Amino acid sequence: MTLEVENQRGERFIGSAVLALSDNVALTTWHVVDDARSVWAVFADGQRVKVAGCVDHDSGRDLALLKLEKPMPHRRATLCREREPVAARAYVIGAPKGYDFSISDGLISQIRNVGGLVQYQLSCPISPGNSGSPVLNSRGEVIGLAAWTKTDAQNVNFAIPTEEFCRLSVSKPLMTWAQLAVVVPPLSTAMSTASHQPLVSVQDSGATAAAGDYSAFMKRLNEFSGKSVKVIFQEEGRTNVYSFTIKQ
Repeated sequence: MTLEVENQRGERFIGSAVLALSDNVALTTWHVVDDARSVWAVFADGQRVKVAGCVDHDSGRDLALLKLEKPMPHRRATLCREREPVAARAYVIGAPKGYDFSISDGLISQIRNVGGLVQYQLSCPISPGNSGSPVLNSRGEVIGLAAWTKTDAQNVNFAIPTEEFCRLSVSKPLMTWAQLAVVVPPLSTAMSTASHQPLVSVQDSGATAAAGDYSAFMKRLNEFSGKSVKVIFQEEGRTNVYSFTIKQ
């Protein structure tokens, strides 16, 4: 499904998700909805269903389970909970640059440890709008979700393996977007809102924090209390550099 998201500032953008676990629960990346005020799910046949809120999420792993306001039977994807090998074929279905339900293909280039988390490195082309897109194997099973991409490289993209969703629970109470806005701080300081893909690196003495790892990013900043740091934001070829001092 394509997700039409309006955030707390009234800005609108597109993300992706996939129906799984039940007929009204969708999997997506947390940064797609972390600052949401309203979310609609749009299916390939044009049906639109309002997303009521989030039943569980893990901001550190960038995962979220969303609950639709009504079940959508016969649309649930099959999940593959086993890890795919390197060089296996992979396919991504999403909305790159708003071109919804586009399919791209490639390989699992490598299985990496990124900021302490296991992720697939993919050669499948991924663009803004693909965040939360299901990554499929050659049998059509979901093996992961597209999460982020290296902007200064070609087709170096990363996906969260499906096995990570086993850590989340569909039985938790639903939290509406209004409730989440009160209790959960948004990741907007470490995400590119326009692309909704993590594109942050922190540079100090040559060290670089893992892109997309918000917890590691904030921990790294706290270690430099009272010192000056430089934060680099990259988006679609543009680079903005911010230098500031972390308050003690």
